[in-house]
Amino acid sequence: MNICRESDARYAAVVAAMNRRAIPGEEVRQSVAGIIKEVQEHGDEALCRYAAAFDRVELTPAQLRVKEEELAAAQHQVPQDVKEAIAATLTNIEYFSQQSMRRDWSGVNAQGCEVGERFVPYDRVGIYVPGGKAPLVSTALMTGGFAKAVGVPEIVAMTPCGPDGRVNPAVLVALQAVGATEIYRIGGAQGVAAMALGTQSIAPVQKIFGPGNRYVVEAKRQLVGAVAIDLLPGPSEVMVLADETANAAYVAADLLAQAEHGGDSAIAFVTTSEELLKQVEEQIALQAQSLSRAEYLQQVLRDNTNCLLVNELTSGADIVNDFAPEHLVLMVTADREEEILSRIRTAGAIYAGTYSTVACGDFLAGPSHTLPTGGSGKSFSGIRADQFQRRTSIVRMSREAAERSLPHVQVFARVEGLDAHGRSLEIRTL
Repeated sequence: MNICRESDARYAAVVAAMNRRAIPGEEVRQSVAGIIKEVQEHGDEALCRYAAAFDRVELTPAQLRVKEEELAAAQHQVPQDVKEAIAATLTNIEYFSQQSMRRDWSGVNAQGCEVGERFVPYDRVGIYVPGGKAPLVSTALMTGGFAKAVGVPEIVAMTPCGPDGRVNPAVLVALQAVGATEIYRIGGAQGVAAMALGTQSIAPVQKIFGPGNRYVVEAKRQLVGAVAIDLLPGPSEVMVLADETANAAYVAADLLAQAEHGGDSAIAFVTTSEELLKQVEEQIALQAQSLSRAEYLQQVLRDNTNCLLVNELTSGADIVNDFAPEHLVLMVTADREEEILSRIRTAGAIYAGTYSTVACGDFLAGPSHTLPTGGSGKSFSGIRADQFQRRTSIVRMSREAAERSLPHVQVFARVEGLDAHGRSLEIRTL
């Protein structure tokens, strides 16, 4: 772990480096652009070639879509307790969605025009479920579950298969639970391109949701315009902000939980307590011994973990806003919790208090775990129900409202040199 104290000469440089922007590297940008072009020009054939190259599986176009027999088999293969956990999470997603869904409204403006908005579900959305290092059953729920709650009629899922051509059965059960109408065994940037552009066997979607590696995220970014996207959710990350009252074992457990994602995961621990920092180091070493994904843990702890000792919690809150973490765990004394929370603006999700864990948010609580990463939290929020709704504004005018509006409309038409605009309202008042 990279440990740095506010008194260190390099502290300013370390903190500055944590002020991130979600800007892709040139190699990633060019690689993804090439994949998109291939899928656009060659469709299913390109998807099969990339499946062989990246997932080491030989597929024909007819095998891209998961068949009903495989879906039925998955239902028999998955234990009942897994199905019950899936159902519990969907219940919480439904509850959370009902609170955050946008609802139609109407009112009357100063000129007497009836104005309002209506919100309807998208007709066809795509959800991307990663499958590289672990079968992310929860991601199927934390994307498709919101589509189901809003009432999207067509939900297209893309998820990579293994070298045997099979998709993890628990992922398939979760996708069935959210009402996925089509499931394809394709991952990576090529899967995103297929959803956005369509192929011979896959009709394009209107909006794409879901996290992925940097290639998946870059594909979504490049395809904006051809399709709408939710946000830029890449490799997982966590920041813990704690004072001397925090439990070192809990802090270490939260850091290790994110580190086991491996790869480009980013971990940060910011504290005002030198003693807590030492205790967390000891707890990480102790707890890591009993965890199964040691290789991933050690790589992330070595390469992508920063521990900062600051003088004040307010300085820590400033670092949070610069870093814009996907997950923020806040463990501070109760009488300062609201003060620090009020200063934090860019975290994707906040877990406040001793017993609040990212794992519960990832798997069960109800808010989506698909959150902005890589600094994109400065511009994006996490997935929520209203992102699955298309918004349309409505204006309804009586003759009286037209007459009251005319003088102001004529002024704008004159200033902008658009006399036909003014005439279109004037003619209704003659």
